[in-house]
Amino acid sequence: MTRKVADCRKTPSVMGCTLTITGEEEEVVQAAAEHAVSVHGHTDSIDLRTMIRESLEDEKVSA
Repeated sequence: MTRKVADCRKTPSVMGCTLTITGEEEEVVQAAAEHAVSVHGHTDSIDLRTMIRESLEDEKVSA
């Protein structure tokens, strides 16, 4: 299974957050939503989780 990556640097923010979260898709969506709420002041919602899910990228594995 391909691991997914959520990279906060790719989402514009005032604080210039540099957090990157990697893991299985559901784990990453959950952790990124919690981060968005606790650090960036977003409200946890279906729309937020959809936005996070759509922004995920496959982890690039070094050979």
